[in-house]
Amino acid sequence: MRAFWITTAALFAIDQISKWAVVFAMDLQTRIFIPFWPPFLTFQMGWNRGVNFGLFAHDSDIMRWVLILLSIAISAWVIRWMRGQNRLPVYISAGALVGGAMGNVVDRVLYGAVADFLNMSCCGIDNPYVFNVADIAIFAGAAGMVWYSKPA
Repeated sequence: MRAFWITTAALFAIDQISKWAVVFAMDLQTRIFIPFWPPFLTFQMGWNRGVNFGLFAHDSDIMRWVLILLSIAISAWVIRWMRGQNRLPVYISAGALVGGAMGNVVDRVLYGAVADFLNMSCCGIDNPYVFNVADIAIFAGAAGMVWYSKPA
């Protein structure tokens, strides 16, 4: 369980620090676009009021709080589920998922939306989507939980 809490705290901190550094310290919220390593990686401001790829996006304050509660409920379920597991990679994966989810929860509470800023494109493909460190952690954590968990 210790690995879970360390991973959760580390990914939460990396997510929040990266958002602060890029969105606020580099003033991406005003500049909107910063070429970092074009065309592979650019910083492009996006405030996501929905879930992945803006699904369920809504300007309603109710939806904001529904998504906050949903993230907290899923994180609580992951913590409960994880107690039946006994492998270090599962603890680390679950910690990544929960740390990322809590990073996005903080954004929703503070700003009403999740701050997305990473845009990756390559080889003539212009990717229109932006994401953040929390999104990477959630995806990697969910994949690791599936890959490393023992059957119920």
